[in-house]
Amino acid sequence: MNTEQLKQLADKLRLDAVEMIYRGKDGHPGPALSIADIITVLYFDEMKIRPKEPGWEDRDRFILSKGHACTVYYAALSERGYFGEKVEDFQLRGLGSKFQGHPVMNKTKGVDMTSGSLGNGIAIGAGMAIAGKHEEKTYHVFVITGDGELQEGVCWEGVNAAAAHHLDNLIVFADRNGWQSGGTVEETIGSNNLKERFEAFGWHAQEIDGHDIEAIKGAIAEAKSTKGRPSVIICDCMKGKGLPYMENDNAWHKGVPSEEQYKEAVRILGGVK
Repeated sequence: MNTEQLKQLADKLRLDAVEMIYRGKDGHPGPALSIADIITVLYFDEMKIRPKEPGWEDRDRFILSKGHACTVYYAALSERGYFGEKVEDFQLRGLGSKFQGHPVMNKTKGVDMTSGSLGNGIAIGAGMAIAGKHEEKTYHVFVITGDGELQEGVCWEGVNAAAAHHLDNLIVFADRNGWQSGGTVEETIGSNNLKERFEAFGWHAQEIDGHDIEAIKGAIAEAKSTKGRPSVIICDCMKGKGLPYMENDNAWHKGVPSEEQYKEAVRILGGVK
């Protein structure tokens, strides 16, 4: 896909995510829309995967550490052909549904790791990357974490271990949208100087516009060419990106659009419903 096609697909995934939440009457739209462009590049331009063979040993791995943003993840997996159901039939968070409010690896095809308890993705990703090195595999492990989540101590234990093991097959995306569930990151913890903090642990660090498709692709290429240490791509993103009534409004960290707001999302994001 070219850049314009990827942009259009990212908006389709955003709309699918909103639809899941609208029909399921629960979910986290703001965090999902924030990472749609990153997810799109990974699943439709970058990652080596086989939707018909989700357990393929040589596949690239992906962990959504900020698991509450799972609707856009489910949308990408659906678009890639992992499921037979239509998005409108997913029954998000429904009793017995395989599309829960956080990803569950033994319930949903294509999900490499269960997540939801924040802070664990980097450490688990490091473990997968160590396994890849041990087995002499060429796959990469990609992790998306939130900037609020990075206040968890376990994150930095994983960061430290990844540097110590020289895991150049581990690439982390930090969604720096400036918000967490209770308010801004600045109000909660102070400085959001992620680049300096990762570099202090010995990581290769880049800062990019997390909604710029070409910047995301270029940053991945640079990360993969960096040998001997793990990489972090710090993405300046906007919570609720793509829908003006959600953008940078933390009220949409968790919430359900009204019928009118859903129809507005369809209009803005170009869907045909």
